[in-house]
Amino acid sequence: MILFPAIDLKNGQAVRLYKGDFATAHQVAADPLAVAKDFYAAGARYVHMVDLDGARSGARQNGSIVKAVAEQSGLKVELGGGIRSMADLEEVFALGVWRCVIGSAAVSHPEFVKEAVEQYGERVAVGIDAMDGIVKTAGWEQSSGLNYLDFARSMEGLGVRTIIFTDIATDGMLSGPSFDRLAQLQKAVSCQITASGGVSSNGDLSRLNAMGLYGAIIGKAYYAGTVDLPAAVKEAGEQC
Repeated sequence: MILFPAIDLKNGQAVRLYKGDFATAHQVAADPLAVAKDFYAAGARYVHMVDLDGARSGARQNGSIVKAVAEQSGLKVELGGGIRSMADLEEVFALGVWRCVIGSAAVSHPEFVKEAVEQYGERVAVGIDAMDGIVKTAGWEQSSGLNYLDFARSMEGLGVRTIIFTDIATDGMLSGPSFDRLAQLQKAVSCQITASGGVSSNGDLSRLNAMGLYGAIIGKAYYAGTVDLPAAVKEAGEQC
């Protein structure tokens, strides 16, 4: 299982939120690049980055930080937040990003997802963020009214091979992932699934690994010191 320790960016800082609420943003590290290098030293080979400014407004403000991490950390960068057009994709890939995550735009403009997958293939993933099983958009502030399983099936039908699923109720809460919803998603689609939200311990990661998931994102648990990243990498297996 691939481990994706996470760096969420807001106003140039590494921050964490509770349940996606921007009002709860608090800085967790002074230097995002230094954090990324620590991930690499711990054995990780990927990093999941989110441009929260981009997710909320569509205007990315953290490109220089993303570029520095992509070029200097040794990690492959997976980036989401405010990617809403082919021009956005081109701009982000030019920063050295390995994979882009399309979130809100996948709901409002599925034709964009189709074009993106046709051009970039596996370098494009779709992020599905849900509250009570309903997909939310615009930095988790708007409800789409779509059931997450139905939406995942529609994305698979467009050629999407990687889905990052976040149960918003668990995000930043150190309460454990939404194992049941993840299991339902595994049954609904054949895509690679990365679990996001709620990881609180190495035990949670072991359980996700046992489910056969493609990946797991580690956010607050790393910064809170409740996950031993080197041990998790060792158990998860080769990170490539």
